[in-house]
Amino acid sequence: MQKRFKSRFLFCDRWLDRQKIVRNMEAFQDLIVIVLCLALFTVMLIQLWGIFISITQALDYKQVTAKMLFVLILVELFRLLIVYLQEHSIAVGVAVEVAIVSVLREVVVYGAIEISGVQTAAICGLLFILGGLLIVCAKTPHMDCISANTKLCPIVNKGLKEEQNQVDFRYSRSREEDQLLP
Repeated sequence: MQKRFKSRFLFCDRWLDRQKIVRNMEAFQDLIVIVLCLALFTVMLIQLWGIFISITQALDYKQVTAKMLFVLILVELFRLLIVYLQEHSIAVGVAVEVAIVSVLREVVVYGAIEISGVQTAAICGLLFILGGLLIVCAKTPHMDCISANTKLCPIVNKGLKEEQNQVDFRYSRSREEDQLLP
């Protein structure tokens, strides 16, 4: 009984090329993210216009503050999409920052006095967890950094620095010995 080769099932030499499909799908995803960026930018401009109109008319501080915080949330989401376009991965730290600003916006809009005790405890717990997650994200190097073996990665570069220091030390010792020999 003969085994079937893997290539028969993976369409290697056929009209269906996986690498080409993946490249096209990534390009399509980038196009979707670009459209989302443009939509967010448009919504930000509309909100800024609304803030300008609210300031020129009778002031409702709660409404103006809510709109300003909403624009800040949109800016953070815009930054999240830009990071995705650059790195093709979601920046968890930026997403956590967006969540924190969103929770704080709701507290400002509804007022801390109008929120019940249970809701206040839940909001405090959520902010505590998000703050801890933000600290963990700041202390943990990015996975792309670890897998890329770049000079900018502190973990990968640490071993390389020690190795380079050993080579430099051996080289300088051999140069000193060469100079002493004549």
